[in-house]
Amino acid sequence: MSSNPEFTPGGLRLRVFNEEVLFADAPLSTFGRDDMTWLQARAAKTARRRIRICAHLDSNDLLHEMLIVHTRDTYVRPHKHVNKSESFHVITGAVDVVLFYENGIVCQAIPMGEYASGKRFYYRLNEPRSHTLLIRSDVLVFHEVTTGPFRREDTIFPSWAPEEGQTDLRREFLLRVEREAAQFLK
Repeated sequence: MSSNPEFTPGGLRLRVFNEEVLFADAPLSTFGRDDMTWLQARAAKTARRRIRICAHLDSNDLLHEMLIVHTRDTYVRPHKHVNKSESFHVITGAVDVVLFYENGIVCQAIPMGEYASGKRFYYRLNEPRSHTLLIRSDVLVFHEVTTGPFRREDTIFPSWAPEEGQTDLRREFLLRVEREAAQFLK
């Protein structure tokens, strides 16, 4: 982690964990439109075109709250969380949340958007189910809450879900997911 703090335009003090993960380093965290613009610009400069600000102080906290930015071309490898629940609230943008059966077949797709869009803007997943995001806007900003502490082994990536570096397999996989999800999105 970087020892030099950074600050959002609104003055929120941040600790840099890596180019994609920033931790709020204050007893009170606030976030405004100018901070959002700054965070979106910063996401566009990361290798995977995504970034998050963790409002919790570190990965051992029992409650994890994050403001997350993904760009349209962000690949979220399908995954599930063991012994955790997750809630997701769209702040701006549009996304289809796709849920899978254990064999990798799409079992549900939920079109989501910001509140004013008229789409679903919130979900909470209370069981370990593989899921991914199909981002439909240039930028997606969402608030995610999950239980901690963070342990990498609590996130399961199924064998049928291509890794990020498997570009050709990932492209074919996403085309299949798009086709299967379409039946739920009409």
